[in-house]
Amino acid sequence: MSELGLESEGFEKGRDALIAAKIESPSSVITGLELPDMRGEELIKQLNKMGEPIPIIVFSSNTDEERRRYLEMQGVVGIVAKTSNWKEDLRKFFL
Repeated sequence: MSELGLESEGFEKGRDALIAAKIESPSSVITGLELPDMRGEELIKQLNKMGEPIPIIVFSSNTDEERRRYLEMQGVVGIVAKTSNWKEDLRKFFL
């Protein structure tokens, strides 16, 4: 994120991200779907329960159409495939 000129705070575990989100009210969240302590879908579900919608972007190696539709129904605003162009794909959401 710093390479894109954006401030960010990183968390390894979904629970840590949820605690921080409750305290800091982030302007957006970027997550993977495989976290050490929970699935990314669970993190997204918990973030959605917090009140005000938070734009969520997901990094995923699985971008099949069914999963994409499911994530979009959960409020995910973007899915970035884990490719060599991920920085450019991510930049589109912030610039």
